[in-house]
Amino acid sequence: MTRSLATNPIIALKNMVKVIPALLLAGFVSSASAAVVTYDDPWEKANRTIFEFNDTLDTYALKPVAKGYDTVTPKPIQNLVSNFFSNLGEIRNTANALLQFKGSEALASIGRFGINSTVGMLGMVDVATPLGIEQKYEDFGLTLAHWGTPSGPYVVLPLLGSRTLRSGIGSVPDSMMNLQGQIQPERDQWTARGVDIVNTRASLLSSEDLIVGDRYTFIRDAYLQRREYLITGQLPEDDF
Repeated sequence: MTRSLATNPIIALKNMVKVIPALLLAGFVSSASAAVVTYDDPWEKANRTIFEFNDTLDTYALKPVAKGYDTVTPKPIQNLVSNFFSNLGEIRNTANALLQFKGSEALASIGRFGINSTVGMLGMVDVATPLGIEQKYEDFGLTLAHWGTPSGPYVVLPLLGSRTLRSGIGSVPDSMMNLQGQIQPERDQWTARGVDIVNTRASLLSSEDLIVGDRYTFIRDAYLQRREYLITGQLPEDDF
């Protein structure tokens, strides 16, 4: 599963932001059930084209790099890298928990960030979890869902991969809260992003054997089921 590029993904995402007011308005007049993920895929033809582009890029570029990285980098080091970037995500978790008025979750997330950033050596060691402070994942797409905004159809974005329209729009404010964007100089910022992407891809290598049947359908349904679980807290029925 690659992260996603089209001709100009930045412009595409900026255009998506224009529909935020309409989606929010629709959310206020919709029923609570509208916030649950829809499995509609009206853009399947275009989605499959972008999926093939992403998959080809992954096969011939990202995956070989990830395999090399996985070969030369010990698992404990990979875990340290994963923990470091996961810790940076606590800022996003905190902000979105606050936007959903989940005070206890916000306190837990900011507490995790403070503990792991100090005692945990800049987040490379997860000290908070053994202390009983569990990570609570949140993003702006989940915040929109919390306030009743419909999910919109499934969409595959160049380089970014699987999204719903709602979570795709949510990626924009989330990116603004990403501390990677604050790293200076810019060369180091892109190095950090590259390490994060390669490390994440390496962690998925062992999961590829789980994919059966049509790759597009499997990945689409797996993504939508995960989003549904994040919203409802209930495990969907396994269709695979």
